[in-house]
Amino acid sequence: MKPVHSIADYKGRIKRVLITEKEITEAIQKAGREIDKLYDGRPILLVSILKGAFVFMADLCRAVSVPCEIGFMCAKSYYEGTVSSGVVQITMDLDRDISDYHVVIVEDIIDTGRTLNDIVNLLKGRNPLSMHVVTLLDKPSRRIVDFKADLSLFTIPDHFVIGYGLDCGELYRNLPYIAEYEEG
Repeated sequence: MKPVHSIADYKGRIKRVLITEKEITEAIQKAGREIDKLYDGRPILLVSILKGAFVFMADLCRAVSVPCEIGFMCAKSYYEGTVSSGVVQITMDLDRDISDYHVVIVEDIIDTGRTLNDIVNLLKGRNPLSMHVVTLLDKPSRRIVDFKADLSLFTIPDHFVIGYGLDCGELYRNLPYIAEYEEG
């Protein structure tokens, strides 16, 4: 990835908007209602996979009405580029015992499936009361590992996307929409 040297270069890398801010907001409200129905008043632990899912989780936790706590894990397989390295590394683990929790893993995007598959297997071994996976974006055409989220808000084609927490080289997380990235 070439570095961004100006605001024009920064904006020039936004090829097109795929999902608008309004569409994201509406989908999150619907997901919140589905989570409320699923847990029927039982408390949950929302676990955000950093860094990409932090924006999504912030909005999702406000969209649910069931009591919820939040936790964070950091896992990565992308290192400065636009292609997964194939190596999943847990760089920050949860700081609590989850055996008394209904866990909802909150992910930004499922691409190859490796990262989430590894996280789910790790957390299942800690015996939560239940576990569900919610992802903002699903890119099934890139799947290498047989993995399916319990709830996917949007299915997208095989484009490298940015915005709403998703980055390219740590940039673009602040965009309020999901856009296709133009490599330059």
